[in-house]
Amino acid sequence: MLKLLTGFASLSIALIPAWGANLGGPSPAGSDLDKAKTQIEQKDWSASVAKLEKYVKANPNDAEGFTLLGYSLRNAKRYPEAIQSYLEALRLDPQHRGAHEYLGQAYVQTKEWDKAKALLDSLEKICGLQCEQYLSLKTAIDKAAKP
Repeated sequence: MLKLLTGFASLSIALIPAWGANLGGPSPAGSDLDKAKTQIEQKDWSASVAKLEKYVKANPNDAEGFTLLGYSLRNAKRYPEAIQSYLEALRLDPQHRGAHEYLGQAYVQTKEWDKAKALLDSLEKICGLQCEQYLSLKTAIDKAAKP
């Protein structure tokens, strides 16, 4: 019985970092990230920006936090700050699909077509032609290119 409990404790400890790194899933109830996601769903951009700025200050190595901050800033039409937030997310996690897509969306909105297309190329390499992020950014680029 003691071996079983010891094994379970070791497994639990080993899983903690994996759970903490996956912020795309559930976050601890009541956390700043959880509250910010609710504010994003409600399209309360100023509240989500404030909550996420606090979150990334406390969690400076969290690419997902910076991606969500960029998303909120972009939707608040604060493009330069959004772009900086996405760039920080990509510095932390160069393969972050959401950061690539959303940064590309910001570049579409600011008419920086070459940069948007470069991010589309990056997404193609990261996840292929059929991944959600690639298709979303491609649609945005194609739609913006039509008069």
